[in-house]
Amino acid sequence: FEGETGPYVQYTHARACSVLRKSALDLNTDIDFTLLSDEASVEVIRLLMKFEEVVVLAHKNYEPHVIARYAVELAQAFNRFYHDNAILVEDNSLKQARLALVWASKTVIKKALYLVCVNAPEQM
Repeated sequence: FEGETGPYVQYTHARACSVLRKSALDLNTDIDFTLLSDEASVEVIRLLMKFEEVVVLAHKNYEPHVIARYAVELAQAFNRFYHDNAILVEDNSLKQARLALVWASKTVIKKALYLVCVNAPEQM
């Protein structure tokens, strides 16, 4: 479950699912994303924004490994974010912003794994 492997990315997806199961993410509320200004959060957001570009590039060049490499990078960035930031904090606005980032990361990791025909388990 370490290094640049499929199981590492799968474990990251399962970890994000676990956090979301233990929380009360409310995607119907206004989320203050300006609270996600630390370096680890910004890196995850930057990578999330690149997903469409990565998929288009992989498709255009017939290179699915580009998506696999991206999934590893996103998993690594997410794990740094998870390590550096407590998710379930007292401040509800900050908690909702961090949970939304967890949800977005989980969703994109799952889609990236799907595109390279790898299962995204919710528990490991």
